Amino acid sequence: MQFLQPPGWKRARGYSNGIAARGEVIVVAGQVGWNEREEFTSDDFAEQAAQALKNIVTILAQAGARAEHLVRLTWFIADKQDYFAGQQKLGAHYREIIGDHYPVMSVIEVRGFIEDGARLEIEATAIVPD
Repeated sequence: MQFLQPPGWKRARGYSNGIAARGEVIVVAGQVGWNEREEFTSDDFAEQAAQALKNIVTILAQAGARAEHLVRLTWFIADKQDYFAGQQKLGAHYREIIGDHYPVMSVIEVRGFIEDGARLEIEATAIVPD
């Protein structure tokens, strides 16, 4: 995996501008912040994000992948103010679950989700090296 940092560009904080990788591609459907029984245990943004990230790591493990194989996370959030207000807590959860690995990321504010009670949804792409 090669992290792409064009010369002269300011380093991105909390994500990478680009990644080049070769290997088996694993695509994870959007995960909301509910548990394996499809139950939300919290309506807190950061807590739901932590659960969604745990769900992603659990799915990756089924293919023999780990968090450090992530190359893209796409975050769909209901309220950007919740995202900004919970950043410190969210950052702590992220480092606990994903570690010190920052793939390419996009964060998009959306109108709503199919699952009532969801505060966010995260899609993931991973590449396990050959």
